[in-house]
Amino acid sequence: MAPTLAHPAGVNFVDEHHAPVHTDAAQYYGGEERFSRGRTYSASFAHGYNPKRLPAFQDATHQRPRRMSHDEKGSAPRRFLIDVEETIRVVLEQEDTDGDFQISVTDAGPKLMALGTATSNGFKSFDIRGTYMLSNLLQELALARDHGRKRIVLDEARLTENPVDRLSRMIKHSFWNALTRRIDGEGLEIICADPKNRTGRVNPRIYVPHGEPAMAEYYRKVAREKPHLNLDVQVLPPKPDDPVYVKSLNNKPGILALAMQEVSDGKDGKTLKGIPFIVPGARFNELYNWDSYFISLGLLVDGYVNMAKGMVDHFIFEIKHYGKILNGSRSYYLCRTQPPFLTDMALQIYNQLDRSDMDENRVWLKRAIQAAIKEYHTIWVAEPRMDPKTGLSRFRPDGIGIPPETEATHFTHILEPYAAKHGLSVLEFSEKYNDGVLKEPELDEYFLHDRAVRESGHDTTYRFEKRCANLGTIDLQALLYKYEVDIGTAIREVFDDELELDEDFALTPFPPTPESYADPSKWERSKSRMQKSEEWFARAEWRKGIIDKYCWNESKALYFDYDTVQEKQSLYESVTAFWTLWAGCASEEQCWKLISQSLKKFEVIGGLVSGTEESRGKISLDRPNRQWDYPYAWPPHQIMTWVGLERYGYLEDAQRLAYRWLYMMTTAFVDFNGVVPEKFDAVKLSHLVDAEYGNQGVDFKMVPREGFGWMNAAYQVGLTYLSTGMRRAVSACTSPEVFFGSYLNPQQQAQAYATANNDPLGLAMDNLNLSSPVMSPTSVTGQDVPGHDMTR
Repeated sequence: MAPTLAHPAGVNFVDEHHAPVHTDAAQYYGGEERFSRGRTYSASFAHGYNPKRLPAFQDATHQRPRRMSHDEKGSAPRRFLIDVEETIRVVLEQEDTDGDFQISVTDAGPKLMALGTATSNGFKSFDIRGTYMLSNLLQELALARDHGRKRIVLDEARLTENPVDRLSRMIKHSFWNALTRRIDGEGLEIICADPKNRTGRVNPRIYVPHGEPAMAEYYRKVAREKPHLNLDVQVLPPKPDDPVYVKSLNNKPGILALAMQEVSDGKDGKTLKGIPFIVPGARFNELYNWDSYFISLGLLVDGYVNMAKGMVDHFIFEIKHYGKILNGSRSYYLCRTQPPFLTDMALQIYNQLDRSDMDENRVWLKRAIQAAIKEYHTIWVAEPRMDPKTGLSRFRPDGIGIPPETEATHFTHILEPYAAKHGLSVLEFSEKYNDGVLKEPELDEYFLHDRAVRESGHDTTYRFEKRCANLGTIDLQALLYKYEVDIGTAIREVFDDELELDEDFALTPFPPTPESYADPSKWERSKSRMQKSEEWFARAEWRKGIIDKYCWNESKALYFDYDTVQEKQSLYESVTAFWTLWAGCASEEQCWKLISQSLKKFEVIGGLVSGTEESRGKISLDRPNRQWDYPYAWPPHQIMTWVGLERYGYLEDAQRLAYRWLYMMTTAFVDFNGVVPEKFDAVKLSHLVDAEYGNQGVDFKMVPREGFGWMNAAYQVGLTYLSTGMRRAVSACTSPEVFFGSYLNPQQQAQAYATANNDPLGLAMDNLNLSSPVMSPTSVTGQDVPGHDMTR
């Protein structure tokens, strides 16, 4: 039976505001309810009138009911008349058997519900069947409630919408908006909420950089005008990334101010307003470095050029005031950056800016390139990140003591032996160690590598375990090669082969040697000469040489990280080797060997895994899974490889990989109430990832609000690689092994066939077994570790 309709007796519900079927919720559910008076059979019957005898004509009764105006019209699109609150109640009560406010394949409900049709004023009903339609119904009801609707007329086409179109539409019109933040008087209450803050403080604190008095005064004014915020405004010292100072902020964390623009205050004056930006989502509620690059690619696909441009403005601001593009815009990240993508981000945006004012566009690009040059010289090719002996750069941030953004128990198992050694509790030892009262060089080394792993963005993985700060990673070398090429290209093509730098800083010597790095006081200053493209192309060519020398392994047909302390390659097989194709630093022969010999090591049914199973090693109770290892797959690795393959002319391979990824995303979206998670298990085609920190973007009620930043982008970018036929096949959830046939070798085919023929419910239940009380060694997750990280 259809859920009860509650509207005034004797009236018909009419929908005079009928928006296009496939539009965003604000437009579709906008407007107000309208009723019209009527004495119709359907209206009276629905509200109590029930004839005692069949309608008669003269003396004869008619056993065949007379066709009435409210009957279904077969040729017209079907629409439903729905009481929002009552239908939500019935759907959840009947279908949400696990109580998570989502309708997924793991729910044991009948997956069947009758809805009253609009043409019959709710008198006649039609069955809604299956997980996808019912989860879409729940989503639509939640959206209607958001817009204050008590009753709606809902097009069936919104429940049966092509899943690829639906997800892409939600990302473009809903998710990006939900992930948008601003740091100003209007946006502070949202942005200051930090779920990673374990100090217990709930009142917001904002740190304003030195040299921005107008900005500091603006926030003080906000604090006065909004006393309920209890906003604490602090001004940073001239060198805010001094490790001793940053450690002093551990117990008083706060958000860092970002770029603002001057606007009219509506009273013939001026005020400041925060430039909007996109956050990753879930517990990551600030501006992140490398997330933002991939997010910007999705924004450009969806036409949000100015939003992406604003994010570059924030990075320029961070380099100017904080010395680097920060891991995230929180006080505890002041010593730490993340993988560098600024030049490609700026150039891609520049190429899509409005051509009506090219002079202004060039001024903007100049600011971005100058900032990248400063970041390059002062961070990436300066010590301690630079290893002068090899010329390789490393993730090697400064910092003192225990990283404060983790859960309090995260390092307990590491600290316990040292606490016992000194006869102290873990808490007492932690305080004395952080204050420098107790010295433990081995522990210093451990936290050096721990911070480096976080700076790499790949936290965590056995690839970097206790050695990250010593590694010249192949991904970082590829990114810096791209920096050098991009800067040289911009100087040559946009700035007539001469670029004058406005800020004063030291220029690192080239080529690097231990001798040239011994005395930084002898280095050139940035304002002493013009920047020429020739120098940057020479730097790129030199870097290509050291990449080939230290990172390329001819016999294994793969690039590897190089350990600058042990002076040998680290033979962990990482998919970031394919970033060299994105950057363009691989030769045609190296590219062919990568694709023909090494790609198959990483390709699984759902796309590319982060590393190989062999490199990861065996998993046990004492050696749990890491989230950046096999079998997990992440959006950055997919996008970088697609672009790299296309760059070298291997478009079919890029399309195949994009298809695999989008198939995995689409099937999760269809089977799990529209979920768009942070990462996937690409072997099991599952977002039910329990390794280490679980999964982000999966905790929502009734309707997904945000997706997850770089996963949203991967979907939009991935769709640009698919042909029309491929897009249709993904919409029908056609397995890659069915669509592509026998691409894999026989053993891989057998494994893929078994996976492809596993029904979604079976796969989900297999993953749910990970949380069962009895666990096999291979199913051990981060829950067995004493604590887990709260950041990425």
